[in-house]
Amino acid sequence: MPGKDNYKAIKVFMKHNFRHFNSAVVVDAAEAYVNHLENGGKMMITLAGAMSTAELGITLAEMIRKGKVDAITCTGANLEEDLFNLVAHDYYVRVPHYRDLSPRDEADLLAKNLNRVTDTCIPEEEAMRRLEKGLLKFWQKADSSNRRYFPYEFMYQLIKSGDLEKYYQIDPADSWLLAACERDIPIFVPGWEDSTMGNMFVSQVRKGSLRNILTMKSGLETMDFLINWYLDNSKEQSIGFFQIGGGISGDFPICVVPLIRQDLENDSCRLWGYFCQISDSTTSYGSYSGAIPNEKITWEKLSIDTPRFVIESDATIVAPLIFAYILAG
Repeated sequence: MPGKDNYKAIKVFMKHNFRHFNSAVVVDAAEAYVNHLENGGKMMITLAGAMSTAELGITLAEMIRKGKVDAITCTGANLEEDLFNLVAHDYYVRVPHYRDLSPRDEADLLAKNLNRVTDTCIPEEEAMRRLEKGLLKFWQKADSSNRRYFPYEFMYQLIKSGDLEKYYQIDPADSWLLAACERDIPIFVPGWEDSTMGNMFVSQVRKGSLRNILTMKSGLETMDFLINWYLDNSKEQSIGFFQIGGGISGDFPICVVPLIRQDLENDSCRLWGYFCQISDSTTSYGSYSGAIPNEKITWEKLSIDTPRFVIESDATIVAPLIFAYILAG
């Protein structure tokens, strides 16, 4: 992994060159992130899209290890795809000419059990089925003992068992999920059923390998868990919100604050104390992913004093730069 001197060089480069427009916001948002932590604040990061397949873990794992991240909300795809990459990296196939693929080319990839994400194909047998086999043991153990867990807790159980270690094909230091497991930080996963492992879990229930679909805790229970986490962690300090992309991974956790303040009538609950979104969604009629942060003030998620940033760019480029800037110290 890059040393701190390399991160410092990136920071110096950014401060000298990123002076205007989106590039200036990148520096401003990174500085505000650092200030938020230095003032005693905590930070939640949310992951949309296919950031794990984009190997964001190379910098995100170090952010987690260095205490720059206190919780993560992500899609089920991002949760599982970090482990896919960990155990099957050498079997991935990159397709640089993906824009030129015909429907027949796509069908040929399917015939090879390759599932395409933009320019990267995930191998079904070595990644997905390998992880399913590893998780099934822990699903069945919980099922037979009438225990229930969140999706990330099953992932942590599998990681801690050491069962996957013989399959590791990248430096474990580049896995953000391993880093999160080491620190035991919570990972909130709304809509987990919209993922490969979610589909496979349901299939195992229908095939009779599992008795009870409720062995996996639900999205509503995830929200209840998030309420407790937010209240516990915002007692003494502010919590920031760093959003990568849009969709459910961002929409789900940010609304915990108005839930607590309005629905639970606890108006002493702090609002989010920092907000940054990296997004390629344009502001348009009815678009939430593309809504500017000021709109969130009307929903009692942010205050007029919350540092607010929107970086309209590609998160696969911008997020590692911001993380490097923060890690430079």
